[in-house]
Amino acid sequence: MSEREPLRAVTSAVVPLMFSDIDTDQIIPGRYITSRTPEEFAAALFAGRREAEPYFVLDQAGMAGRSILVAERNFGCGSSREQAVWALQAGGFRVIVAPSFGDIFRNNALQNGLLTVALDSERCAVLAEQGASEVTVDLEDRRITLTDGSELGRFELDAFHRDLLMEGRSELDYLLALDSEIATFEAVRG
Repeated sequence: MSEREPLRAVTSAVVPLMFSDIDTDQIIPGRYITSRTPEEFAAALFAGRREAEPYFVLDQAGMAGRSILVAERNFGCGSSREQAVWALQAGGFRVIVAPSFGDIFRNNALQNGLLTVALDSERCAVLAEQGASEVTVDLEDRRITLTDGSELGRFELDAFHRDLLMEGRSELDYLLALDSEIATFEAVRG
């Protein structure tokens, strides 16, 4: 079984990274994909942008400890670099909210216990403007609420991945739990 923390609801202020087409090479530059430890992955998170932009959002006061990142469309596009998900998780993120995601990135994220929430650009902008106010992404109810309790919106996620995230299990955990049923099927099938 995996050692994932179940994800039911995440309450945090957001990190606003309001750019489109943030690819996996920006999330973790190629020179860091051989990282091995969570500390190395955390240090590699957006390393290229942090080096090039002295006031990059993750380096600003008050951003440490936030676990919800909000961006613009096509987040995680580009290569199938699974290390991008690992770097985001090592950086403390549990939820990424954007209007759209690279398909491979979204699949890698869900398989590794990182929730991706698709919201339209207007609601992402409202979320990004929350500043230090905490918001809640509730996976059980599939909704996002603001500090004042108002609902920003609901989001879709298939029941299979929702259940896995809420239980802290991976797809492999799911399959291993079916071991006896698979063995019975195979024995009957002969």
